[in-house]
Amino acid sequence: MQTTQVIENIKSILQSAGLNLENVVKTTVYMTDLTEFPVMNEVYAKYFGPVYPARTTVQVDDLPRGAKIEIDVIAHFSSTPTVSNLTSPTGKS
Repeated sequence: MQTTQVIENIKSILQSAGLNLENVVKTTVYMTDLTEFPVMNEVYAKYFGPVYPARTTVQVDDLPRGAKIEIDVIAHFSSTPTVSNLTSPTGKS
């Protein structure tokens, strides 16, 4: 199963943006064979959790380059407010 490589790729992309898998709030998993769902789910559970993101899993006829699985994610980025970005544009609070 290609799940491990797909999630490692996602981790790398997230890390380049200063994020990690804990920032993921939604995933969509595309699989060419849902009979492999239990194997995918076991690997998935090792990476995401204990608070799992919302997930949709669908079977598709085909994926690019002969892939058996594709995962897209939505990640949340939050910045901590600072005094400078809490003031009004005029500088008055």
